[in-house]
Amino acid sequence: MKIRTVHAVWFSATGTTEKVVTAIAGDMARILDAEYRSFSFNLPAARAGELAFGPEDLVVFGVPVYAGRVPNLLLPYVRDMVKGQNTPAVPVVLYGNRNFDDGLMELRNVLFANGFVPLAAGAFVGEHSFSTVLGAGRPDGDDMALAMELAQKAAAKVQGLDALLGQPVAVAGCDPIRPYYTPRDRHGEPIKDFLKAKPVTDPDKCVKCGLCARLCPMGSIDPADVSNVAGKCIKCCACVKKCPKGAKSFVHEGYLYHQHELEDQYAGRRAESSIYI
Repeated sequence: MKIRTVHAVWFSATGTTEKVVTAIAGDMARILDAEYRSFSFNLPAARAGELAFGPEDLVVFGVPVYAGRVPNLLLPYVRDMVKGQNTPAVPVVLYGNRNFDDGLMELRNVLFANGFVPLAAGAFVGEHSFSTVLGAGRPDGDDMALAMELAQKAAAKVQGLDALLGQPVAVAGCDPIRPYYTPRDRHGEPIKDFLKAKPVTDPDKCVKCGLCARLCPMGSIDPADVSNVAGKCIKCCACVKKCPKGAKSFVHEGYLYHQHELEDQYAGRRAESSIYI
């Protein structure tokens, strides 16, 4: 089958998903002698309109895993505004060294329901949004080598098909999809008010450049007063990790407890990336 355009489509607040998705899509475009295009839906304006693809497109579609699934505040956009028309796809997720749980399966299922045919997929480790310790330096050289293997095998699969198969590629996960992972303390109790945690601004460090407001995927930071996080926070940590002065941080007790629990449990191991063809 002939592919005319390979699209890299991603949400990537801190850049790890973008790195993997663009590398896979770029290499597939090269192998398939197709045009390469990219689209980020990081910002609210990018999610305002429908994104549609046809049968001669191929879409490498990536999101991070939040609480074991597609991020809940992004799911409506992916589910309702991204449309295929018998379009081959490669769903990709990035996770922070704990587990991708049902995130990849959920993304695959949503794309399949929306007119895409997922013919290959991948789950890769990236530095956790909450931490600089969990998955530090990931995706690294080994992860990117596996991403290139996915690109090459997926491209070869496309080249060997006269028509798309009727079923999506098999991936790890549970179907029906399980509920979102709930942060809990050591007694098994849900961490109180975790979802209400928002970043705070150190006035001694902030130079009021406004970068955090421009980067916020939810448009929740007031550009006139960046210490005011008026809307919802998805804990993506774009404002924390990309602030040039280190002026943003989380001080919420429950958030910090969960961060340290994750680091204590998972920072000492190397979770593995995986691909599915």
